Amino acid sequence: MTEVADRSRDRISRRQVDKFAERRAQLAMSALQTLSELGYARTSLREIAQNSEFSHGVLHYYFRDKVELITYCVKLYKAECVKRYDEIVATATTAEELRVGFGAAMAGTLRDDAAMHRLWYDLRNQSLFEESFRDDVSEIDETLERMIWRIVSQYSELAGVPVSMPCGTAYGIFDGLFQQGLLRHLSGRGDAAGELQSNVERVLADLVVQA
Repeated sequence: MTEVADRSRDRISRRQVDKFAERRAQLAMSALQTLSELGYARTSLREIAQNSEFSHGVLHYYFRDKVELITYCVKLYKAECVKRYDEIVATATTAEELRVGFGAAMAGTLRDDAAMHRLWYDLRNQSLFEESFRDDVSEIDETLERMIWRIVSQYSELAGVPVSMPCGTAYGIFDGLFQQGLLRHLSGRGDAAGELQSNVERVLADLVVQA
């Protein structure tokens, strides 16, 4: 009987954890719009609550402060980004297909999700001044670096030639291209996404050593 009771308690506990995580995700998705529009410095938990269907007290119950909420939001969004790029890696059958798919995905997310990416760069910049952000920012950054390396490695394998630089350098190049493209896009440059796509495709091809 004790074993049965223990299993029952474990199931209840797991359900409670799942419900808590689900609720946090709902709150984060609701907060993302406000955060992406105003950025870190101009947003408070109270302001987020005023722009959502959730009360300030509810936000405080699930997130101890603004730092935890913002980092959770960005992690949630970046995890979805990683899934999209991993699908390109999984489905591309030729180096050219991967190169074009990667460039198109970068351009598409620049056009469609500029505000979200702006929030990420805001958070990363804040981590230079606020230690409370650094561990989470480093974790997200490492996740994105591994994502880029999977793309580069798969392109290298499909092309049949080795990569000409280490993982961190490759990530730095693509991150720099994207941040540059984001600034141009937010400044009203209509050709920013197309330019980013061309640059990404060209650089990916240049990252492998040609035979």
